[in-house]
Amino acid sequence: MNRINKKLSEDKKLLSIYFTAGYPNIDDTVSIIQDLEKNGVDMIEIGLPFSDPLADGPTIQASSTQALKNGMTTEVLFDQLKEIRKSVNIPLIIMGYFNPMFQYGVEAFCKKCQEIGIDGLIIPDLPVDVYHEQYQAIFEQYRLRNIFLITPQTSDERIRYIDSISNGFIYMVSSASTTGSQTGFGDEQTNYFKRIADMKLINPQIIGFGISDNETFTQATQYAKGAIIGSAFVKHVTQEGSKSIDSFVKTILN
Repeated sequence: MNRINKKLSEDKKLLSIYFTAGYPNIDDTVSIIQDLEKNGVDMIEIGLPFSDPLADGPTIQASSTQALKNGMTTEVLFDQLKEIRKSVNIPLIIMGYFNPMFQYGVEAFCKKCQEIGIDGLIIPDLPVDVYHEQYQAIFEQYRLRNIFLITPQTSDERIRYIDSISNGFIYMVSSASTTGSQTGFGDEQTNYFKRIADMKLINPQIIGFGISDNETFTQATQYAKGAIIGSAFVKHVTQEGSKSIDSFVKTILN
């Protein structure tokens, strides 16, 4: 069973953390992954930096820019992760934009992901229709889960279509803004969370964007299987370095 599906079957609310590979320093990638698992994180999204990250707010954009300056590339990331499964057991997802994957070769990229133990991909700018028609068979051949994003503006019809071709979880964006651009959830978001929960989708949902502390984590997971924290963690690493991950995770889970 894919590690993502195994994790989703556990009787608990899941915490997923996003960080940018190669940030703050080029060689921090593996140690950050190891420390996150050690401190109780359930899943990790490894951001593959890109020069034009449309869905990312200023915090993650800045980390991507620095990671690229540090020398992070697709090849470097794959090399860093080649032995990751000797020390890490939780699901690992690469989050990145389609252009670097297309340049690498979609099948070659998927094959390499399977070889090193990546469980899924999140590609915000790959349209669901294009994936379904051109790439789904390749992803399934290499046992990768492709995670799609939905927003409050996504129609019910589109959500059900995404649900029908998904086999992991649905990434539920809490608002139509970029990452890191809000604090807390108002009635509008809460109503959206309830609306999606009431749809009784096949795939569980994990909420991202706007989650930064125990309060917002608890609020989000009242309506979904888990929550994703990105900008708040990247800010923490920017300010504190990669050595105080335990204190960050404790503020979310305790």
